[in-house]
Amino acid sequence: MRDLSTTETSTKRPGSRSPRRPLLLALGASALLSLAGPAHAAPARDPLPADIPGYQAALDLVKSADVRDAVCRFLSTPLPAGGGAPVQTIPETAEPCQGLPAFTVKDPVAVNEITPAFAAGTVQPLATEAVKLTQLVSSLSTTVNGRNATVMLNPTQGGGWHLAAIRDGDSDARYAGRASVGTLVFTEPQIRGWYQLRLTTVEPLNDQARQGLGGRAAVSLSEYQGLVKARYADKLPGSGYDVHGYSSGYSLPREADDTTSPTPLITGGSGAALALAGGTALILRRRRRANNA
Repeated sequence: MRDLSTTETSTKRPGSRSPRRPLLLALGASALLSLAGPAHAAPARDPLPADIPGYQAALDLVKSADVRDAVCRFLSTPLPAGGGAPVQTIPETAEPCQGLPAFTVKDPVAVNEITPAFAAGTVQPLATEAVKLTQLVSSLSTTVNGRNATVMLNPTQGGGWHLAAIRDGDSDARYAGRASVGTLVFTEPQIRGWYQLRLTTVEPLNDQARQGLGGRAAVSLSEYQGLVKARYADKLPGSGYDVHGYSSGYSLPREADDTTSPTPLITGGSGAALALAGGTALILRRRRRANNA
């Protein structure tokens, strides 16, 4: 590593370049980049941990004993069979992790979702307008009795993060974790589609996303905006579709039902989740898809 505490000196030789020339060239290149516009801007990328507000607090939370105990209670309760199964109560135990194989909760990763304005077609098809960081998710280091789980953190009003739910499986964390340098991963939550954005090209990461792109291997961000606008523009919050009681085609996550219980509850089906808020448990209601209207 170079020692910056000392000052290097040199004697300027005749005919050597002026130190101002490289500076002027650098400034000129910077100006050209700024004039080039979004097409030549730095590639979109998922937020790095250092870019996520309150990330250290989120990291401390997923490593905490409270979250670990909640995961153990979730994994200790068999999933109900079928979506119509009654809600089950997770029993309270003094040592919820006793008897379970050892595991750790991985570092949280960012979940980006398409924004309502992008779906409505009221903003330009740019990465900064198209998606927004809405959640952090963590999976487990190993399966526990053949199951994995996803710890879901939502932003807390005023700053920070809180445990929102624990969901069976780890697909959200696996897809969110596929972001790499120069790419951004985001989800279209209504169809559970996961996509990767490379510069201005949208590529599907799962079958739902491939169906969402009409079977194409890639589309431009502008073309993708046209697709989601056709799907959701008339189903956004405040639309007739929303007002008449259906879950909107796209919106930020809604509040859970106001059904409360002194002990955690688990709902059945593939979207089973232990939902926690403020120390009490809530039952998450499954959204009705637009095509079921």
